[in-house]
Amino acid sequence: MKLAHLLNGITVTEYHADMELEISGVSYDSRTTVKGDIFVAVRGFESDGHDYIKAAVENGAVCVLCEEKPVGDKMNSGVPYVVTPNTRRALAVASSNWYNNPSSEMKMIGVTGTNGKTTTTNLIKTIIEKCTGAKVGLIGTNHNLIGDRLVQTERTTPESYELQKLFREMADDGCTYVVMEVSSHALFLDRVYGVKFEVGVFTNLTHEHLDFHKTMDKYAKAKALLFAQSEKAAINLDDVYAPCMLEAASCPVMTYSAENDEADVVAKRIKLSADKVEFCALTMEQLQTIVLHIPARFTVYNALAAITACMLLGLELAAISEALEVCTGVKGRIEVVPTGRDFTVIIDYAHTSDAMENILMSLRETTNGRLVTLFGCGGDRDTTKRPLMGEIASRLSDFAIVTTDNPRTEAPEKIIGDILEGMKDTKTPYVAIENRREAIGWALEHACPNDIIILAGKGHETYQIIGKEKFHFDEREIVREILTAESEPSV
Repeated sequence: MKLAHLLNGITVTEYHADMELEISGVSYDSRTTVKGDIFVAVRGFESDGHDYIKAAVENGAVCVLCEEKPVGDKMNSGVPYVVTPNTRRALAVASSNWYNNPSSEMKMIGVTGTNGKTTTTNLIKTIIEKCTGAKVGLIGTNHNLIGDRLVQTERTTPESYELQKLFREMADDGCTYVVMEVSSHALFLDRVYGVKFEVGVFTNLTHEHLDFHKTMDKYAKAKALLFAQSEKAAINLDDVYAPCMLEAASCPVMTYSAENDEADVVAKRIKLSADKVEFCALTMEQLQTIVLHIPARFTVYNALAAITACMLLGLELAAISEALEVCTGVKGRIEVVPTGRDFTVIIDYAHTSDAMENILMSLRETTNGRLVTLFGCGGDRDTTKRPLMGEIASRLSDFAIVTTDNPRTEAPEKIIGDILEGMKDTKTPYVAIENRREAIGWALEHACPNDIIILAGKGHETYQIIGKEKFHFDEREIVREILTAESEPSV
């Protein structure tokens, strides 16, 4: 590709390079730079790409895209270079140009917010597939999908080059829609710069990532960046930061709510059960019953977000309702495990104090029996949250079972001891069982009718890390094996 084509749409303040120069690749890491690449010198928080220009050129870079003229020990004599004010944005545009602007070939739906992104994106994907028959790409925390094909991921939103590469793969594989989680980091760091979203969705905002954003207002403004590049917006009117999102949205907006009748889509007659939620979705013109087999009150909000986004895509509410009824949710996120018994087992990834409090408060509303919480805390990780987790579990549960999570190189009894410090003054009964499989067996053996047993912490993980070894550990399999063994007649 000619350098001129690669730089299309990038602000250039100075250049010392032939615009007819052939470029054979784009790189932003000198360690992976190869002969023929253009090296984009991106400023990071721990390192500056400008410090690695010389290394990139030695590895074969034929041109450098930078924010300042490379001089001194950063300069290889005679290397062509192009200066631009913002290399992060330049990387995003150059990457899109390199892959021939793949996002323009698909309808892009972006979902941002603190909680609910993973479930909401999966709901939207399922609705589009069921209603249109289209092939849909998904980019998210748990995994990336091209249709039903799994593609591994390391970040919620990959760096712009990897993201554009993934878009190209999706477009070439026949995807006509892409639904993606868009993190505040991705927006602030321009990883999705230049991507036009057909619909942008805001779920909610709670305390998270303040080590990066410093204040909630800055965190909110980072999230709101999505709506400056969206054609339409779906915004949760019940969230305290909704005004910030509405102000940032210069596009048509549909709001949704479970509390405010002024919203465009409102949930009425909400009914919570141990294994599902039911409500009526009310719009200006329609009233439609919604049944979704994912329990907890916040499922209502995830469903409303998906409904509103899909209506903005032009899908009919009745068809959306039919699609939602067959949705099973996301693995490890309020996942109901079939038991065939008179109690309910739920697997959830809740492994922080906030997540634990949210899930237990939600399930508290749905149980007609006891709420039994089985949990642990990870080893070699934040120790301050352990007593907090213990306090929350004992305060919001009817019975608690303290066990291991991923102990790693820490002694399990030490981790459990830290958790129990937060349960010293509780009146809630509890047991501590170090072996997690045995703890699950104990919970199932002592289950009472109408109990909800939540297995918290592992979620979608199918392993347990003990010491430095990773062992297969799938809680769905374990529940099934234990219940099957219980139902078999003794000899």
